[in-house]
Amino acid sequence: MITGLEHGGAEHQLALLLRHLPMECEVATLTHAGVLGERIRGGGVPVHELGMRGNRDLAALPRLVRLIRDGRYGVVHTHLYRACVYGRVAARLAGTPRIIATEHSLGDGHIEGRRTTRAVRALYRATERLGTVTVAVSPTVAARLRAWGVPPGRITVIPNGIDAAAFAFDPARRAETRRRLGIPMDAHVAGTVGRLVPTKRIDLLIGAAARTPGLRLLIAGDGPERARLERLAAAPAVAGRVVFAGGTGDVASVLAALDVYAAPSAQETFGLGVLEALAAGLPAVRTACPALDDLPPDDAPHATRLPAAAGPDAWGAALARRTGRVPVPAAVHRYAIAEQAAKLARLYTGGMPSTGRTRPARESIPT
Repeated sequence: MITGLEHGGAEHQLALLLRHLPMECEVATLTHAGVLGERIRGGGVPVHELGMRGNRDLAALPRLVRLIRDGRYGVVHTHLYRACVYGRVAARLAGTPRIIATEHSLGDGHIEGRRTTRAVRALYRATERLGTVTVAVSPTVAARLRAWGVPPGRITVIPNGIDAAAFAFDPARRAETRRRLGIPMDAHVAGTVGRLVPTKRIDLLIGAAARTPGLRLLIAGDGPERARLERLAAAPAVAGRVVFAGGTGDVASVLAALDVYAAPSAQETFGLGVLEALAAGLPAVRTACPALDDLPPDDAPHATRLPAAAGPDAWGAALARRTGRVPVPAAVHRYAIAEQAAKLARLYTGGMPSTGRTRPARESIPT
């Protein structure tokens, strides 16, 4: 169960997991299926749309309870804040034996772009108790959950997964993407993929390009910051050197078009975009990336870390370095999707993969 199926990290992670989980699955989206939902349906997985009109559309709750009760699911697994809140309540009312939630987007002071007010935290904690276990996508997120008052014994860490082969560099894809976006083949291009929200600090990249003659930017994603960022990119110092590609389901093509990946966000829950860039053979410049922060530096030697205080000049200098494609590092292979899906499958059937403890399920999962 997920809040919606537009382009986003959690949404694409769900779609990827569906291809690797060794059990029969169905998907429920509180809002609408969108392009990604249709793609999931095309792969043979049923997608149920609840048609929820907003966070306070309580009429969706009885519809959700009926869906879960009629499906007689052995497990309900929720993703994203609204789906976790409504999904845990509905699954408990429907008598589901195991209720799992994955926390993708809990930052310091915000969750999925909304401020973590006292009311948001209270609602989260109250509904979290209705579930069986909460999955954190990194130790960083697990620490934030504990700080919110979630008992450590109710938290397990299962990282996001990556299908490295899907991002392998293809020169033909590079040429086609650059042609389609109007980017010269000999241009040096830095870029990023993600939601255009303040915490991603995309304005820092535009400032870096403005101070670095010859550096072009490719920004893939959409969000509430797009109009402001487009105005910044129209400034004379950088005009004509920033391309906004919009939301895309073809991240591999965007990465193929780049020469270096940029991730200036000072606060992340995992950093999947950096891993995908490394899988594409790109050097990366980043600030926060929990997926790499706990690994030995040699596991990702071409992922340069800049401090949160680094300004446009430092970013421009780092992004202007020309290195060419680099080998896919060991860090990428640590997060293979098949391994993460196997951990989830064990959790569905009663295991706690990060602690070794097990909890028996009350009934088997349909297969």
